[in-house]
Amino acid sequence: MSKTVLLGVGGGIAAYKACFLASRLVQKGVAVRAVMSAGAQQYVGALTFEGLTGHKAIVSPTQIDPDGSPPHIAAARAADLYVVAPATAGVLARLAAGAADDAVSLLALTCRCPLLLCPAMNDAMWLAAATRDNVARIQARGAHFLGPVEGHLAEGYDAIGRMVEPEAILARALQLLGVQA
Repeated sequence: MSKTVLLGVGGGIAAYKACFLASRLVQKGVAVRAVMSAGAQQYVGALTFEGLTGHKAIVSPTQIDPDGSPPHIAAARAADLYVVAPATAGVLARLAAGAADDAVSLLALTCRCPLLLCPAMNDAMWLAAATRDNVARIQARGAHFLGPVEGHLAEGYDAIGRMVEPEAILARALQLLGVQA
């Protein structure tokens, strides 16, 4: 039985890693549909994900697919797993608040499948009390977290906040899907 992953992409420099993840999931036989925030589209284009996955990216909460259906309903129903990578501080804040003002947070509300969040931000944002509160609130709702890890950040120094590498996300996603690596 084929599995389907929605891949939410937040607006951080680590968005480029989501391209590799999408490709690797497809190579494993998993159907992937990207869900992109406006910020993510400043780093990586929707066409990149469409080329890697063969599916139109969801880029707006008001988007209508060519068949006339709103993708946040059909895609949410079809999803076996929703992975958000990178899950920026802004994404985490919207998820904690239950907001639906962008495609990534809207799909988090409409999906009934497991949610895997892969945070990516600088150490100050990750360690901020507001972010810690948001993470606790999201975890209390049953979401899975992977990372962040210590490593070289976009700001030019090493600290906690780096998104885990795509291969680690792939392994965890396959585990949550019950698919052999």
